[in-house]
Amino acid sequence: MGINDYTGGPGADQTGVLVVTTNDVPGYRVERVIGEVFGLTVRSRHLGSQIGAGLKSMIGGELKGLTKTLVETRNQAMERLIEGAKARGGNAVLMMRFDVTEAADVGTEVCAYGTAVVLVPAGT
Repeated sequence: MGINDYTGGPGADQTGVLVVTTNDVPGYRVERVIGEVFGLTVRSRHLGSQIGAGLKSMIGGELKGLTKTLVETRNQAMERLIEGAKARGGNAVLMMRFDVTEAADVGTEVCAYGTAVVLVPAGT
């Protein structure tokens, strides 16, 4: 995985949905608020990464297997968030956040959530 794989989800030019962590987008106005959307996934860790992480934690350093799993999990949650916004007629998600929790000691739950809206250029 290259650096681009670790630095955020796909852009609006690829998905048709702009996802931002801000309340608004300069040059655009919210024409319609659709409501909350989220993308949720729960992933378990496989035995190999658990053993590797345990060994690595003794000597220090990045747990690359777990990092890769978390990046893939976040990306899947983002994809589901975007699909949800599109399905409800949105072209943007404002105030996007991630929530990450342990799921009953068997995996990690990642939820991407925000407010689906329809954005239009400010001059219209």
